[in-house]
Parts: sequence; structure tokens; C-alpha cells
Amino acid sequence: MKVYQTKAKKLPGSNYHEVYAAARNYYNEIKKKTKRRPYIRSAYWKKEKVFFDYFWPHVAQKPPRERMRRLHYFLAAIELLQKSHCIPTTKPHASDHTAVVHRFEGKTRGGEVFYVQVKEDKKGTKYFMSCFP
Repeated sequence: MKVYQTKAKKLPGSNYHEVYAAARNYYNEIKKKTKRRPYIRSAYWKKEKVFFDYFWPHVAQKPPRERMRRLHYFLAAIELLQKSHCIPTTKPHASDHTAVVHRFEGKTRGGEVFYVQVKEDKKGTKYFMSCFP
């Protein structure tokens, strides 16, 4: 599997509130561009939309330390989805048998490896689920 090298660094911050504020500010910039559901366009799927419906509820389920760990990679994950043409690993979703999960691998400018998961339902709608080291 090919790894996408991002130009983005990890989001700065030493505690959860700093990292969350930085990630949420970037998300709000994306959210301002549409009146409806926020999305980004993915280069891998020929500029199809990838929605954020599952990302924030998924992160909210995690303990604060894990949330901070994941949110550090938010900016790099967005860049990966927008610009990467690398082929992800694809497997069926564990609990939802009508969906598949695509996992992209990327590297930050600092050289840290991270993964981005995108869920695709049977209709072909894609949802950014998670990013993690």
C-alpha cells in the first residue's frame, strides 16, 4: 500500500481544549462553504463528496486523551482525502454488512504515520469516520 505524504503538520496543542479548538476552527471553515451538510471532495473518488456525519459523534465517544490523539491528525487527514490518489485497503464494515470501510495511510510533514477511515454505504455515499496514528 502506498503512503501519501502530506504537507500538513499535526495540529499543535498540549491539552485537549487547544487541539479541539484548532480542529473545530478548521472544520468551521469547511462548514461555511455549504448551506447543507459539510463535505470535502476526494481526489481518489474523482471529486465525489465525503461527508462528516460520523466523525464528530465518533470522536465524542472516545476518552479525552484518545480524542486529543486523533484530533492532532485532523488537518493532515483532510489534506489526504482531498489530494491523495493512493489506493486504500478496503474491507467490509464490522457491524454494518451493507457498508465497506476504506483505510488510507498517510504521513505528516514530521514523518508520523496515520490512518484515515472512510465508510461507504451501499448507495455509494462516503463518510469520513476517523483518523488515528
